[in-house]
Amino acid sequence: MAKKKPREVAPEHWKEEPDEHDFPAAGDFLSLLFSDAEAAALVERLRAATAIRRKAKDLLRAGRLELLPETNPEVGKDLKKVAAGERLSPVLLVRPPAGAALIVADGYHRICASYHLDEDAEIPCRLTDLP
Repeated sequence: MAKKKPREVAPEHWKEEPDEHDFPAAGDFLSLLFSDAEAAALVERLRAATAIRRKAKDLLRAGRLELLPETNPEVGKDLKKVAAGERLSPVLLVRPPAGAALIVADGYHRICASYHLDEDAEIPCRLTDLP
């Protein structure tokens, strides 16, 4: 399969800092995988984490996640935001022990939207390791 040609988009369509509401959303998701106390501790570590950048295609592969289609309502909403000149919030990630799938605590739809724009574009992320 031929590599998808990137769309014409603004050179940078990402915010530097996550939106405040992303942290409670990450906590809600993480509380399904960990105890409430462990989830809360991971969220605090994500708040303090230094920003890194990774390609959308690599995040999907590391998380063993399916690429959601552009027709997905949330992906479509993020694509419309970018088209309107709005910037997307960085994604929040938890790195598990070696061999396990990367946990996307918040931002799966944004990763998919970014992939559809340019799979090689680097996405700002906050990453913390499982203790």
